Amino acid sequence: MKLKILSIVLTSMFLVSSTCSKGSAIPLEPIKTTAEPRQVSTLRQISDYPFYVYVYPGDYGFEEYLKMGVHTQIQPLLPVESDFACSVFSVFNGDSHAILGRNFDWYRHPILLLFTQPSTGYRSVSMVDISYLGYDEQLTPLDDPQALSNAPYLPFDGMNEAGLAVGMMSVPHAEGGNDPVKSTLDSLELIRLMLDYAGDVQEAVQLIQDYNVDFGSVPVHYLVADRGGHSAVIEYINGEPVVIRNEKDWQISTNFLLTEQPAPGSCWRYALLETALRDKQGDLTMEESMDLLRSVSQTGSAATRWSVVYNLVDRTLQVAVGADFDSVYEFLLDY
Repeated sequence: MKLKILSIVLTSMFLVSSTCSKGSAIPLEPIKTTAEPRQVSTLRQISDYPFYVYVYPGDYGFEEYLKMGVHTQIQPLLPVESDFACSVFSVFNGDSHAILGRNFDWYRHPILLLFTQPSTGYRSVSMVDISYLGYDEQLTPLDDPQALSNAPYLPFDGMNEAGLAVGMMSVPHAEGGNDPVKSTLDSLELIRLMLDYAGDVQEAVQLIQDYNVDFGSVPVHYLVADRGGHSAVIEYINGEPVVIRNEKDWQISTNFLLTEQPAPGSCWRYALLETALRDKQGDLTMEESMDLLRSVSQTGSAATRWSVVYNLVDRTLQVAVGADFDSVYEFLLDY
């Protein structure tokens, strides 16, 4: 596996990339935005997939948005016409080891790695499918970055500076509730809620109790993990979140509801992950975690579009795009 190291240093104003011993950092160029002069936005295409890295300039108004209780006007997710997709697992080995690994299996769309630093809440990094912002092969964010203003509202998975990570997977059904007392978020905004305001799994579970979830055309469930060795699968059944906490040093979730089918059944990806993690007892390095994601990657119409391994202790992440596991990018969040 060829490792490309990109050292990402976030401050309140700018991003700095530096050269590391295992590889060369790729310089990130500032772009023009409507942000205040003190806020520098940085965007770079780092592969031809295409795969972009973007540092969001300043705050994106999520705290105010939560008070409004309305939805952003983002193109809804479209259902996968063939097999359900995506695989997520957490592994733990004492206080020094906590990882969340995730394959995102979907249509081929442009990908964005997004760094955010809200005025209130945790800084975080997340993966975004930016086709839902209107980008494609003809219209790229390098041509017109304005739609990136909505990117923070579309995290498909991510990790924050407190060492909490979350990923989502499609499932046959999910009912997010319609309590008139609660505000309603969509399924990706719920991930933003957890990344911005949850320091651990327990805080994430408490936060989501105050919101309905509109799943649109694609019902999903979530796997949330923290640096303290806790993880949970969160599913929405009959309008209420159901929390299934880890009982081992690992936890797995693919595309069936654990509340309805506690055994892996016919999901070969779940069965393979369960066997591998049981054999290792949750003791995997980041490289071994990426290899495990490779073993459950998919082809076809719902192929693996990105694979990401989040290290919740040292806050590093490795990313492979387009199932190119021979070229893995590593990013370092330095706080």
